[in-house]
This record gives sequence, C-alpha cells and structure tokens, in this order.
Amino acid sequence: MWLRVFIAFLSFVAGACSGLKVAVPSHTVHGMRGHALYLPVHYGFHTPASDIQIIWLFERAHTMPKYLLGSVNKSVVPDLEYQHKFTMMPPNASLLINPLQFTDEGNYIVKVNIQGNGTLSASQKIQVTVDDPVTKPVVQTQPSSGAVEHVGNMTLTCLVERGTRLVYQWLKNGRPVHTSSTTSFSLQNNTLHIAPVTKEDIGNYSCLVKNPVSEMESDIIMPTIYYGPYGLRVNSDKGLKVGEVFTVDIGEAILFDCSADSYPPNTYSWIQKTDNTTYVIKHGPHLEVASEKIAQKTTDYMCCAYNNVTGRRDETHFTVIITSVGIEKLAQKGKSLSPLASITGISLFLILSMGLLLLWKKYQPYKGQKQNTGNLKHFQAMKMLWMTLEFMNLLLFQMLLVFPGCQLGPPKPLMVYQGKICTVQFTKLFNISLPNSKTIQSEHSWAKQCVGVKSQKHILRENSGNVYSSGISEDIKPNTSYSSLLLMQNRVIYKNRMADFPADTQCIVLQS
Repeated sequence: MWLRVFIAFLSFVAGACSGLKVAVPSHTVHGMRGHALYLPVHYGFHTPASDIQIIWLFERAHTMPKYLLGSVNKSVVPDLEYQHKFTMMPPNASLLINPLQFTDEGNYIVKVNIQGNGTLSASQKIQVTVDDPVTKPVVQTQPSSGAVEHVGNMTLTCLVERGTRLVYQWLKNGRPVHTSSTTSFSLQNNTLHIAPVTKEDIGNYSCLVKNPVSEMESDIIMPTIYYGPYGLRVNSDKGLKVGEVFTVDIGEAILFDCSADSYPPNTYSWIQKTDNTTYVIKHGPHLEVASEKIAQKTTDYMCCAYNNVTGRRDETHFTVIITSVGIEKLAQKGKSLSPLASITGISLFLILSMGLLLLWKKYQPYKGQKQNTGNLKHFQAMKMLWMTLEFMNLLLFQMLLVFPGCQLGPPKPLMVYQGKICTVQFTKLFNISLPNSKTIQSEHSWAKQCVGVKSQKHILRENSGNVYSSGISEDIKPNTSYSSLLLMQNRVIYKNRMADFPADTQCIVLQS
C-alpha cells in the first residue's frame, strides 16, 4: 500500500515538473439526492502525446479506492457495476453522476496519464456531499393563548418535515435574534425560549432553516403578549390646557378622551371629586362635560384605565376651571360704557381748562413785570398741567380695575397653580376658586403696562415643555432687553433678556 502511495506521489511530482496540470473548480461539491451532479475537470500539457489515459476512482473513509471507469484516448472502459451511473466523454475528463444517492457521498479521484517521450501523471481529489433539500418550516408557539408580560414564559419551536444537515436561525422583524438575559436557544437552535416575556418581545418572528443545497423561511408569526396600561393621558377638543388644568369658557361643552397603550384594550372609568367625595360618573374612553351644568368653578376629575388580563391599572388626575369670558364680559361691557364716557369727558374738560389757563397767563396785560416772575408763573402752570395729566391717568387706571369689561388692550393675568402657569380672566375669582395659587402678574401691572400702548403685545413662548412669559414688546428682536418670566422645574425664575431664550422657541400671542 505504501509503495503505491509513493509511486503515485512520484508520478504527480514528475507530471507537475514536466508541465502536466490537472485542475478542478472546487475540492468540495454539494449535491442534491435524486438529481444529477457534474464534476468538472480541466487538464493541460506542453509535450507531444501519443496516448491520453483518464481514470476515475471512488473512496470512502477507511476503505480502499474503487475503480469507476477509465478511458484511453476516446475509448471508455467502465466498471460493469457502475456503467449506467457514471458517464465520461473523453478527452474531456469531467464526470457526470446520475442519479445521485446518499451512497455516492465520498471522495472522487481523477488521474490523468500522458504517454509521449515518457509518461506524465497528475491527479486531483473532489469531496462530494449528498443532501435532501429543506422543506418549508412551521413555527409553533407555546402557550398558544399568549403570555402576560413579567409573569409568563413563551417557547417558539421550528419544525421541518424533510432535510439533512439542518442549520436553524431565528429572526425578529427580519433581524437575527441573539441570546440575552431573557432569551435562550436549544442545543440545535430549533427552539427559542423567552422567560419572562415583556412588551419589547412583541414583533414578527420567523425561522430560517438552511443546509448546503437549500434554505427555507417560515411564515411570520406574532406571539400574543398581554401588557399595559402604559402612558395614560387625557386630551380635549376644546379649552386651554396647561399641564393638568383645562380652562373652559362657561357655556361650552368639552369632550375629553382618555387613552393608554395596552393589550388587550383597557376598560376606562371617569371619576369626579366633589366635597371630598368621589363617585364614578361614566364608563368608556370618552367623557363630555357641559360647563353650564357644573356647580363649582373648579372641578377635579380622574380617569382610570384597567387591563382585565394583566390585572394592572393606572389613573391620571386633571382639573377643569370654568371661566366667564363669553357671557359676563359682554354684560360688563354694556354696564361700563357710562362710567367710561363720564371719566373721558371729565379728562377732556380738565385738559381744555388747563390749556385756556396757560393762554391767559401768557397774554395777560402786565408787560412790565420782571422776566423771572413770568418764568415762575410758567413753571407753576406746567406743574398744574402735569398733575392734571397724572390725575387723568390714575382715573383711567382705576377704571380698568373697577370695570374689567371696558379693557381695550390688557391681556389675561398669569397665575401659578400646582406648579403650572395658567391664564385666567379675573385674578380675584382665580384666587377664590383655587387656594394656594400664586400671582405672577397682577391686574395692576397688566393695566399699567397696557394704558395708551395699543400696538404692543404680551407674549408667551413655549419650548420643550417649559412656558416662558415676556413683557411688553412691539417686535421681539435679537439682543433686545425685555423683562421676562421663566417656568422651569416648577419654579418661577426672573430673566432680563429675551436673547436668553432658545432660538427655536415658539411665539404665542395671547391678546393684542
């Protein structure tokens, strides 16, 4: 045996040195059972040849090679046992195996001999594997009814009806699943364990199965995972919402919507708090509140969400403030017209009187008095005019406080309630209905700023959930100094320059 190996080695070395080369595209070829398999072989030499001999041998592990077929020039000499299975077309040294069976798996050796001035020999070995193609896998889920997050476990099993040398891979949303603190795999990787399940495990799962000759992916499944409620919130179609406070004009009907992320969907209950007692007023995700039917100016509500599968619940509180912007303002406007006309008439009368007094003092028939005496009288007249104008401004300011319905320009006051900035119509009503509230800007300061300044505006800016309140300004310009208020982390902070605000803040004009 060792002698034959040594002779074959010498023949290969002699062939390589003399220019005979035998090449194969791949030393490992994968075949599919029941199909034909072609083993391509290429050889070349540079010496004259009178005869070309090609021999094919087959060997398995720990066995002697078997002769399959051979040829000299164009004459083929097959082994009678395999004459209908193996085919060769000399001088082409390639081999066709048809049909391929599991018993054909092994090593195939091709040897080429060239007879000329001498004998040249060279050989190559090809390993052939035989597999059945993979059928489409099916994924089964246990438990099939689903699992509750943080409580239940889930197992996904990949089943394949046919196929050899299978390799399993799990995909979630098209990406491979890896081992983690809650995810593990079986030894063959055909089973995926999730313990315990969480909301993050929700997704589209599939099983990809491969072997050397084929690959198939299962249909996508979405395991049932029960979770929630998360992110409970209340929204409305009307009114002004600042934090957890909704401001509604009297006479308006406002629709509240309660929602949370949950599976299965939550059941919702609306609870109203009145005089330290609570009671359920409605079930369902929507609540309609008619402001004219609410006895109190301020009413506290609560929305509760309950998941009857997970057994978890969540709740959120909010306050509804009823203001009298629509009806009381119109009523007060009619009542305040008479005082406004009276004050305006008195002011005009005083101005005209002071003007006539100045003219009389200037052109009186005393020409010989000293110049300093005339200057003194002129100064006294100007002082009287200034005092009259101050008196007129004071009357107008008192008018704005006593008769809010006749305000022409001042915006709504700002108050702090439960750490949130709220806008209201009347400071006194706000303080009475909401105890422990804090005045940010009083009616006095608003009226004082807005008297005689019709073109100026009070603005609010909002950025990243923080509310900013600036002072009076015609146009907000960069690097311009304004007084301002900043609400950050439930604290009111005084700031002096609008340029300190972030550049991407949104300007909200409350009232011109």
